[in-house]
Amino acid sequence: MEMDWGMKNRISRIIQPDGRTVMLAVDHGYFLGPTSKLEVPRKTIEPLLPYADSVMLTRGVLRSSIRADTSTPIVLRVSGGTSVIGESLANEGITTPIVEALRLNAAAVALSIFVGTPHERQTLLSLSNMVTEGQSVGMPVLAVTAVGKELEKRDARYLALSCRIAAELGAHVVKTYYCDNFTKVVEGCPVPLVIAGGPKLETEMDAFKMTYSAIHEGAVGVDMGRNIWQNDNPIPMIKAVRSIVHDKATPKEAFDLFKSLKGKKK
Repeated sequence: MEMDWGMKNRISRIIQPDGRTVMLAVDHGYFLGPTSKLEVPRKTIEPLLPYADSVMLTRGVLRSSIRADTSTPIVLRVSGGTSVIGESLANEGITTPIVEALRLNAAAVALSIFVGTPHERQTLLSLSNMVTEGQSVGMPVLAVTAVGKELEKRDARYLALSCRIAAELGAHVVKTYYCDNFTKVVEGCPVPLVIAGGPKLETEMDAFKMTYSAIHEGAVGVDMGRNIWQNDNPIPMIKAVRSIVHDKATPKEAFDLFKSLKGKKK
């Protein structure tokens, strides 16, 4: 994909020189409200910012909860319009225009697509329009292959379909879920993939194994939220995840690091 300097510069702030990234997802409140351990966003986010390659959030939380002198790149959530108690999370629209992302000095914008739902067309057209607007001002677009209540399955066939469509419509990066046969998803997507952490997993080792497997099967990184900040030791957790993504640590090495850092904290 031909990119001007501004586009390349913004992407390089998110995906590091080693070709990897650890994104911190804290945009959950736009449909979940005051999520557990994210009730006071600044309190949760601020200690983690030095260890994140970028942070994904809404303009409201950015303005209210992030210091303006932060050097952590911002990936701005620009879609929404539904809530967890509504009829369908898939019925999203664009909530934040590209000019707002520029005003807020975002490194990229992010929006969800809902392939296979009754609202597939509107979310795919939103992605296409946002890519067109982004190209005109040098703003990368990250497409999130959301599933929602209607589609609980997260298998390789469905995710490969969703990711490929996102790339075909011009997304510069795609966020998806890890699944069995994840290599199939990676091979069918010609742009970088990051994996979502998803709901909090049962153990830290589960999160480390998922991260390790995704990286070794072709993902460039993670966009992890609840498995970091819902952990009782979020800073050791994000450092351990970073060790897998950037330092090629194994799950065991990451877990040993986590335990060591947790012990020092105590």
